[in-house]
Amino acid sequence: MDKPTGAHAVETNGLNLWYGDFQALFDIDLKIKKGLITSMIGPSGCGKTTFLRAVNRIVERLGYVRTTGSVSVLGQDIYDPRVSKVQLRKEVGMVFQRPNPLPLSIKDNVLFSHRVHRGKTKVSRAEEAEVLEKALTEVLLWDAVKDRLNDRAVSLSLEEQQKLCIARLLPVKPDVILMDEPCSALDPAGTEAVEDLMWELRGDYTILIVTHNMAQARRASEETIFMLLGKVVEHRATDDLFFTPEHQETADYIEGRYG
Repeated sequence: MDKPTGAHAVETNGLNLWYGDFQALFDIDLKIKKGLITSMIGPSGCGKTTFLRAVNRIVERLGYVRTTGSVSVLGQDIYDPRVSKVQLRKEVGMVFQRPNPLPLSIKDNVLFSHRVHRGKTKVSRAEEAEVLEKALTEVLLWDAVKDRLNDRAVSLSLEEQQKLCIARLLPVKPDVILMDEPCSALDPAGTEAVEDLMWELRGDYTILIVTHNMAQARRASEETIFMLLGKVVEHRATDDLFFTPEHQETADYIEGRYG
């Protein structure tokens, strides 16, 4: 994918999505700014995760999904026939609800995508070591694991595993990181650590996080999108959306009257 410059990392126009005969997204028009943390909130089943998975086309793995409208990442239409899904998922990384480290060592987890995307290009051990240290340092994990890089990744705590999954994305230099409830399996300390990491990464990366935790959205995002029944109700600066919502549906959700 080409990487045009512009203010928006992700832009959708009239995005509709169906699972078979069921329509999950309705006319989604969004402009997500580069370098910011944007959260998506709303009741279960409102389309947040579906939207997230449409941005890197992983939703198409189901085989019975149909879309209309457009989705652009850094100005490039991701449905353009010339766009490779492999390249798209290199530039739009995803972190899931539960950590999903590969059944490999800590080191091999971090270097996995780097090795896949470099193809047949030879890379020295010194270069790999540099890539490894840089990625683990960026996710604030290097000091904790530098003496046990050959240990299995599943030996790490859940918090460390989630950080490792983020580290696995970084060597291929994604522009956008999608996070689907990344703290749902973590305790409060682990949640705080991942939120701190998000603030460390913002600016260099655009982060779009789906969360059911409104306190987390307030703490850990600069803009917030409220979705309801497959539609975007409101997209504003986080403080504005929570303190002075423009729509009654947003106020009702924030105040716990439904969802």
